[in-house]
Amino acid sequence: MLEHALMDVAKAAALAGGEVIMKAHTSRHPGRLAPSGMKGQNDFVTEVDRAAEARILSVITDVFPDHDIQAEESQPSQLGSEYRWIIDPLDGTTNFIHGFPVFAVSIGLSYQNRMQLGVVFDPVRGEMFHAEAGQGAWLNDTRIHVSEVRDLSSALLLTGFPFKGQQYLRKYLDVFAEMFKASSGIRRAGSASLDLAYVACGRAEGFFEMLLSPWDIAAGAVLIYEAGGVCTDFHGGESYMAEGHIVAGHESIVSQMLPLIDRQMPIW
Repeated sequence: MLEHALMDVAKAAALAGGEVIMKAHTSRHPGRLAPSGMKGQNDFVTEVDRAAEARILSVITDVFPDHDIQAEESQPSQLGSEYRWIIDPLDGTTNFIHGFPVFAVSIGLSYQNRMQLGVVFDPVRGEMFHAEAGQGAWLNDTRIHVSEVRDLSSALLLTGFPFKGQQYLRKYLDVFAEMFKASSGIRRAGSASLDLAYVACGRAEGFFEMLLSPWDIAAGAVLIYEAGGVCTDFHGGESYMAEGHIVAGHESIVSQMLPLIDRQMPIW
């Protein structure tokens, strides 16, 4: 019973956050919101981020006031719970600021430090990606799976640039060049959670990015696993949540991507 309640609350929270985002996006000047602060170069904070997070947290804490929270715009709450919600209220803030309609609400939940649930909601398209451990992955009411493409040369890859670590840009671009030559193409849309959701539903075959935060990865990783894929760090290990360096897709695609990364970034 609790598991169903958790997913119901996660979906309700994502919808509530999405409502805040879309109200601003479809306003008189959609997306043209001046940043109210900066966390770093090209890493904007808008009032919409904060308002969406407040709505999301309100929905969750009304039902589960004793759960721990790790959210992008707030200090983490440490209540000693075995449950921890990991939230990005607006993944793709820079896109949102410019009116580029690729952004999402990302809500993950861990239990005893293992990811159990993930929801990625695209409010522009009304697409609710959701998954629970052992229950499969879904897009709205349709079961989803990773792509059946198994050859990297036929794969479409998704990525994001390391804007939080631009000192690593040259090395990253070397990896990008390797992936570009080895695959059928690469896209960079600016929302890691949606990238992971798209890999989970087979719209692309693989994803790689570095220096992400836990709230960028948490929900999408659950989607990937429940859709039949895998997530690893740059060495094929399981430290992607801690390190922020992630490769995701079907195991066969990931196994072909990892050597290309290692060739250019062996220390990661």
